[in-house]
Amino acid sequence: MNFYQFKQQLFDLACFNINQVYAWKPDFNRTNLTRWLKQGYIIRLRQGYFAFPEYKNKPDYARYFANRIYRPSYISLQTALSFYGMIPEAVVQFTNITSLKTAVFFNEFGEYSYKSIKEEFMFGYEPKFIADGRTVLFATPEKALLDLLYLNPFYNSEQDFLELRLDEDYMQDELNQELLIKYCSQFQNKELKKRVNLLLKTYKL
Repeated sequence: MNFYQFKQQLFDLACFNINQVYAWKPDFNRTNLTRWLKQGYIIRLRQGYFAFPEYKNKPDYARYFANRIYRPSYISLQTALSFYGMIPEAVVQFTNITSLKTAVFFNEFGEYSYKSIKEEFMFGYEPKFIADGRTVLFATPEKALLDLLYLNPFYNSEQDFLELRLDEDYMQDELNQELLIKYCSQFQNKELKKRVNLLLKTYKL
């Protein structure tokens, strides 16, 4: 197999998996991937998923891969909160929500963490456009915050919420309280509702 031909066929996918390779070439010899990995021609994102190293120099592709290597999923939690400017910290890890089992993957693009929730709670996300017209699924600000509270029930006091260091201007001016409450009601969880109300009280909303 000629690597140049292989790259021409798959490069525009950015992220590809072994099934896509076999769909193109049913007789593909998988040992080629092992050789090209050792030579640095391709990068393993996780078992069976790969990318070309040129994408390390392209903006936003590390985020783009988050949705592709573990599906269904969307970016949420600290990564989304940082993206919206709701927390001051720059987040190194890509934090995601999935209906699959909890998982973590390490590769040359970063650390990808996936937290599991029930399938019926997989809502409140939307596509964000990135480079080359591609899209990445991000939780809305309200759902990212709700996912965080749902998965971390130890946030249950005013002091805990203050230690989240949520941006007060964002909370006052941009957070959609009605949407947050609507999303919360879909969980049908009394304890979560109490903590959401306490969060709103803490930030005087």
